[in-house]
Amino acid sequence: MTTPPQQFGPGPDQPGFASPYHRPGPPQSSAGQEPTAGQEPIPQYGGPDATDLGTYPYSSATASVPQGASPTTVPPRRPRIWAAVTAAAVLAAVLASGGTAALVNQESPTGSAGLPQVSGTQVSLNSTGTPDWEKAAAAARPSVVAIEFSSRAGSGAGSGVILDSAGRILTNNHVVADAQKIVVTLGDGRMYEATVVGTDATTDLAVIQLSDPPKDLTAATLGTSADLEVGQDVMAVGNPLGLDNTVTTGIISALDRPVTASDGGTDTVVTNAIQIDAAINPGNSGGPLFNAEGQVIGLTSSIASLTGSQSGSIGLGFAIPIDLATNVADQLIKNGTAEHAYLGVSLSDTTATVDGTTRAGAQVEQVMAGTPAESAGLRAGDVIIKIDDHVVGSAESLTGYVRQYASGTEAVLTVARDGKSVEVTVTLATK
Repeated sequence: MTTPPQQFGPGPDQPGFASPYHRPGPPQSSAGQEPTAGQEPIPQYGGPDATDLGTYPYSSATASVPQGASPTTVPPRRPRIWAAVTAAAVLAAVLASGGTAALVNQESPTGSAGLPQVSGTQVSLNSTGTPDWEKAAAAARPSVVAIEFSSRAGSGAGSGVILDSAGRILTNNHVVADAQKIVVTLGDGRMYEATVVGTDATTDLAVIQLSDPPKDLTAATLGTSADLEVGQDVMAVGNPLGLDNTVTTGIISALDRPVTASDGGTDTVVTNAIQIDAAINPGNSGGPLFNAEGQVIGLTSSIASLTGSQSGSIGLGFAIPIDLATNVADQLIKNGTAEHAYLGVSLSDTTATVDGTTRAGAQVEQVMAGTPAESAGLRAGDVIIKIDDHVVGSAESLTGYVRQYASGTEAVLTVARDGKSVEVTVTLATK
């Protein structure tokens, strides 16, 4: 069964700033626009499916979330139903964005809400110089939790990572957004109910809070995603297919990989993700991605699959960079919501030739009135090929970068205009 083409337009907090792509098919107009008289429809580009990993479905008869669970009561563990999960999202215009590993203008992992700092925790290497994954797993697993939820639509499961001793847990929005009841299982099997602190559909991130946390919680050590390298060893820990505390290892396959994923509803997420080959599957969503030192460098969130496929991992997994995740988590803890910078344009994929060199970029189709883009002097027809030092290879790539900036930050856009390279300084803002 082939997933029907999907298209998305401006999000609620970023009018006009969205990539209007779907799978290969007849050309269509850009998101939120109809072609005017004499205007050619804008060609669309697509790619393989990307599937949200969370909300692994349980059988309602055998694996519903337990009612009345308390911190002192551990219900019997439920049998797991190995159900197929239908691909329900799109990974579009999957192009490398220049190979840079740094996130731009991120706040420190220690935000105003006091999220954990990067510590000196080191996991020893083996005598061969390779990571000692046994020690790394032993150090990391106590900070990883399995999340079960029930909603009007049914029951499911995902993963999460403990942020602090107060019992706050970072996970994916698509794991808990519609949950009416949440039960968290710690690494040692103890179960606790939890409530939602805040969710952010734009980045697919959420923070939940244990209702009555124990005093012996093990919080994760948060690292940084600013200095990651392709080929670096990584370890994913989570709850795939209901198999909690599952550890898999691999390497970073690519950085700043533009990924578009949808849960099949109205929420579409664009992330310049960490691509990994460590096996992750439905139920891993919201689980941490560790480096060899046992520090969290990302949050696993989606996998790629072939069109119409219902298979699990094919070695193409994606994680939200931890610098972005901690920035959003800090806002959710402080305010219950998160803000994101925006330009105020609608975009399409294209190529542009500057000084005899042709390259991919993000073409401005429309500039919205009263937006940072208009104030900066961007024009319809401009092709954005860089933002600061980051190469822009597509509309999605630019979208992912902009969402990493804080409101009020200045950024320099390199624009191809009339065959020449022009630099435009824009002060990003939030709606």
